Amino acid sequence: MLAPYAVSDAESRGRRYPESAPRYRGEFQRDRDRIVHCSAFRRLEYKTQVFVNHEGDMFRTRLTHSIEVAQIGRSIARVLGINEDLVEAIALAHDLGHTPFGHAGQDALNDCMRDYGGFEHNLQSLRVVDELEQRYAEFPGLNLTFETREGILKHCALNHAEELAELGERFLRQQQPSLEAQVANVADEIAYNNHDVDDGLRAGLITLEQLEEITLFDEHHRQVQELFPQLNGRRVSHEVIRRMINHLVVDLVETSQARLAEYDPVDVSAVRACSGPIIGFSDGMKEKSRQLKRFLRQNMYRHYRVHRMTAKARRIIHALFDEFMNDPALLPDETRINLREGEQEGGSSGRARAVADYIAGMTDRFAIAEYERLFNPHIT
Repeated sequence: MLAPYAVSDAESRGRRYPESAPRYRGEFQRDRDRIVHCSAFRRLEYKTQVFVNHEGDMFRTRLTHSIEVAQIGRSIARVLGINEDLVEAIALAHDLGHTPFGHAGQDALNDCMRDYGGFEHNLQSLRVVDELEQRYAEFPGLNLTFETREGILKHCALNHAEELAELGERFLRQQQPSLEAQVANVADEIAYNNHDVDDGLRAGLITLEQLEEITLFDEHHRQVQELFPQLNGRRVSHEVIRRMINHLVVDLVETSQARLAEYDPVDVSAVRACSGPIIGFSDGMKEKSRQLKRFLRQNMYRHYRVHRMTAKARRIIHALFDEFMNDPALLPDETRINLREGEQEGGSSGRARAVADYIAGMTDRFAIAEYERLFNPHIT
């Protein structure tokens, strides 16, 4: 039973290429299933959040992160009476366009593509599901519904929005996305902030003592110490992080319920016409979340050990891009075909986009291996 402001399968704005309706599942279940079975989703297992794949098996990857986002998103969606299947599909697809080496890889590839239209992982995720996945006889990409594709595209510059037809309309008209897209977006934030704390503690980049300066962490750390004075080791941090996530989700649900009561949207169109997002934290929780983000940026993402690896990542991405642009014969056959087609349609920009597609699709370990094959004379 969906709320009137939820997106229903029957009211979907459809797919780019018409298909008959699925018989025993909904439209958004079909989207989810296509995402789970695609090659880009499997490669997320070896694309990392903060740590590069070879640094340890216990750290989050883009795949485990996407699953965690889907779990948090579905829990929120169920309470709010919105479409869980759509939230799950968006959550599982939202990182499909991420480069190897996390944000360092994206920044490096964007720098390489500066003269060719730039690179942005949300647009690349859309490009993956619309064009790059080649699995079906009747259409390119995965042919996902408008609603799932809209949720994938969280941000978009106006110049790109103008090129995206109906998918770019909400950015040009300053409209809101569906509630399902809003939930997936905030679930992403909850997952990566809290699980980066977990990974940072495991890696020894941050300490419990440092985190005691962070209000959101300290509140729950004190509770855990009072309730379980004998608890020690990793069970302490796991218990604190579990409670932090629950606190954030409860605040998000209750704040969003209050906003739904205030705005009283009668349908999805009314949600889109709102002046701002409906799904979000209370003002107090926003500040606590911002404090945690600032802490992670300063103490973890800028830690010298992380910076050393991101510096290496930038060099790898730049070197691969330059080498492939200068000598496309180094590329695999299928990628060379894509490059020639891109060049025919868009000149040097089309050539660069094909190279960027190839690099963005790499896993961390494949990018490192490809770099070694190209530049180490002892490796073939």
